[in-house]
Amino acid sequence: MAEIKVPELAESITEGTIAQWLKKPGDTVEKGEFIVELETDKVNVEVISEEAGVVQELLAEEGDTVEVGQVIATVGEGSGETAASAPKEQAPAKEEAPAKEEASADQAAAPTQEEETATGDRTIASPAARKLAREKGIDLAAITPVDPMGRVRVQDVEAHGSKPAAAPAAKQEAPKASASAAPSSDEESGRVVREKMTRRRQTIAKRLLEVKQSTAMLTTFNEIDMTNVMELRKRKKDKFQQDHDVKLGFMSFFTKAVTAALKKYPYVNAELDGTDVLLKQFYDVGIAVSTEEGLVVPIVRDTDKKNFAEIEASIGELATKARDKKLSIGDMTGGSFTITNGGVFGSLLSTPILNGTQVGILGMHTIQKRPVAIGDAVEIRPMMYVALSYDHRVIDGSDSVGFLKTVKELIENPEDLLLES
Repeated sequence: MAEIKVPELAESITEGTIAQWLKKPGDTVEKGEFIVELETDKVNVEVISEEAGVVQELLAEEGDTVEVGQVIATVGEGSGETAASAPKEQAPAKEEAPAKEEASADQAAAPTQEEETATGDRTIASPAARKLAREKGIDLAAITPVDPMGRVRVQDVEAHGSKPAAAPAAKQEAPKASASAAPSSDEESGRVVREKMTRRRQTIAKRLLEVKQSTAMLTTFNEIDMTNVMELRKRKKDKFQQDHDVKLGFMSFFTKAVTAALKKYPYVNAELDGTDVLLKQFYDVGIAVSTEEGLVVPIVRDTDKKNFAEIEASIGELATKARDKKLSIGDMTGGSFTITNGGVFGSLLSTPILNGTQVGILGMHTIQKRPVAIGDAVEIRPMMYVALSYDHRVIDGSDSVGFLKTVKELIENPEDLLLES
């Protein structure tokens, strides 16, 4: 009999949620065939069976939270009729978790040379954060990091240490509040439908709130005359698609313009780690993609080394993977800057929220024809508002305005982008 276990998901992800069982007890399964879909904070992962046979038992239900290494199903020989008809005993399976926690605690109690880089609870933290946590007597596992990949930094330790002492008591009261949340009359009558947030939507909500609370975020705006880039795209799009088998969109122009602006203003391509600023010497630009489960931000790597066709191909591939739920953790890790385009939904103006530990994000918006002063005349031009949200702790106003002005100038003179390729 073979056991189906929750696989290693990522360095900072220790659990997931059963999104959907693809097999049920009594079903035959081939070696390498998908048996269950797991939802994590970032992506969905399909788990395969290592052996061919018949599904004997499912040890967790859809919606259950399961840990890495936990046995969630068994596959064996036979017809599976007995397994299908027998009642599922899930309690013992769920009781495995405390045992694993005790084992982890025992292992953590033994001092090793790796204690400074990894703990028994898999908490990831910078050396400076670990030192500060020790000085303050704070358990790293109790800290909620801002980093979307779960790395604890100095500012997370400081923020945790400044929380009021009454916080634990508030946590104890939470179950009472939840237990007393009886259905309202509107729910009973069907006027209101209560829907549990998906794991990913909960994570998105948590991360956005943390970013708002832990950064000095400010937004600056500008507008771009899209006339020249639209005319260039109109002239070149057919030949471009014929030569490269990919459509020429606006996103490649903005990605190249952003990359050039990041080179000119390196602090926009940075990250804050306590009292240190990490100036990144690479250009990995995240492109926000809307999916049914929420917004995800896959990364286009090395945009300074890619041409327009390669960028368009990368964006198209990542967008398809996002909508098909095929993105991997690696597709979404390590970005240095983000672009989000609310214009595809008709947004005229917005203030985008920073993505994780990044200090800058560019918001594109819908193209709208407006009267514009050109010299001493007024002309109707296709205009786009753009917004740069940034962490004012790292980026000064002059850099933020200069960055956005550089993007504007390059888009309005798209032939200049060829010199940046």
